[in-house]
Amino acid sequence: MRRSGVLLPVTSIPSKYGIGAFSKECYEFVDFLERAGQSLWQILPLGPTGYGDSPYQSFSTYAGNPYFIDLEKLVEAGWITRGDCGEEAPCEGSSGKKGREDGSAEKGVVGAAAVGNVSDVDFGESGLRKNASQRYVDYGRIYETRFHILRKAYRNSNIESREEYVAFCEKNAYWLEDYALYMAVKHAFGGKSFNQWDEEIRFREPEAMERYREKYAEEIGFIRFQQFLFEEQWLSLKEYANGKGIRIIGDIPIYVAYDSADVWASPELFQLDEGFLPTAVAGCPPDAFSATGQLWGNPLYRWEYHKETGYDWWMRRISRCYELYDILRIDHFRGFDEYYSIPYGDPTAEFGHWEKGPGYDIFQVMKKKLGKRDVIAEDLGFLTPSVLRLVKKSGYPGMKVILFAFDGGSDSEYLPHNYGKNAVVYTGTHDNDTIEGWLESAKRKRVSFAMKYLGVKRRKDIREGMIRAALSSVADTAVIPIQDYLGLGNEARMNLPSTLGTNWKWRLLPGELTEELADQMAGLAELYDRRK
Repeated sequence: MRRSGVLLPVTSIPSKYGIGAFSKECYEFVDFLERAGQSLWQILPLGPTGYGDSPYQSFSTYAGNPYFIDLEKLVEAGWITRGDCGEEAPCEGSSGKKGREDGSAEKGVVGAAAVGNVSDVDFGESGLRKNASQRYVDYGRIYETRFHILRKAYRNSNIESREEYVAFCEKNAYWLEDYALYMAVKHAFGGKSFNQWDEEIRFREPEAMERYREKYAEEIGFIRFQQFLFEEQWLSLKEYANGKGIRIIGDIPIYVAYDSADVWASPELFQLDEGFLPTAVAGCPPDAFSATGQLWGNPLYRWEYHKETGYDWWMRRISRCYELYDILRIDHFRGFDEYYSIPYGDPTAEFGHWEKGPGYDIFQVMKKKLGKRDVIAEDLGFLTPSVLRLVKKSGYPGMKVILFAFDGGSDSEYLPHNYGKNAVVYTGTHDNDTIEGWLESAKRKRVSFAMKYLGVKRRKDIREGMIRAALSSVADTAVIPIQDYLGLGNEARMNLPSTLGTNWKWRLLPGELTEELADQMAGLAELYDRRK
């Protein structure tokens, strides 16, 4: 079955409160997708983020990001007032000044699909107004304000009396209790990673665990409350999307963050020394993205131990994903064949080496225990014959990125004429520049090749040509980042690997998703037999 969809992180949805949330604007985006003839919405990982704001470095592989909780629903419940958070999100404990720190305001916020026509929006030209206070997420501002608002809601909620809350806590106790305690203790230690905590709680001594649970019982309850709201609101949104014929593609990072409840609660799963410090960490060798490689810093798995346990932790982790998503994109799929091991403490990824991963064994167990599931294998980068065999044996569709197609010749695996049906084609991903951004920096030879291949005479027609090439290809699934449909440039890039400070911030502006754009997208989906 041919299908198409849009890549857009939840963080990038317009909203009143500085970051995308499970608010009416998300529901309106689903309506936009329906009108645009799309059947897929791909997002990035939904976990709580820390330093660097990367969704691939989360405090828990199970938990959800409390930033996504819709504050309007808490107002409707009577737990907070609009005066508590304000349109520009001043809150309890803040200065109370309206507007953002730069003095700008976020007024006139409207739903992404609920606005009328914007005369200067066209498939071929962006021409959109810019508003920096709405265009980018201010994570520092949100961190300083959001938890004050949520804490007030918790104190007014009497949540412990709700049967569905009790049921949620019982069902998710296998991860929720460790996560809630971890975050409470982390808060008590000023946000420090667990390897800097007092030894008794760092090593989870039973008496210390009980004492900390009692001492920080209210904080633990507050964290459970956040997770309950996250799941309740997200599953409601997912149900709405599914009712419209739209399936959610979620994303599971292959690794977990060192500073996480996962590592603290289950150190035996990872390559750690007696002091719970990593002996080696994850990353990628030098490549086109970085001359010194990518030093992710995540602890590596003790794969032999995982095999001995029947990959029990992995099965729980993946099962949790399928509670939240319909289709699962497995990040860095090649790491299951071989993984790159970098000595702990190295400043770059240049001197790592490859180690053997679990191979097909883990997916064989997954199919046996969880049944047939929809999976997308992120198989980008340099692929060895053994990786190619693993992807083929799994039966999962791999990824094809058109922006990679013009670096070589006509035999490039990323050129559409070389695709098979069992593939997912993208113009670009969250790690790539937008098409327009690529055009600004690409070498003349590559741009010339793209024009010749796509059959376009003008440079400005390349973007539409790439989108059409993706949609017209034989690949069963095509996913296009919304930035490419809008014709946005480098300013709309989500992530530049191996950098900090400017990533994961881009947002849609209210009014950018117009009826005209939806109709144009629907027309292309119809033309290339991808309309749901």
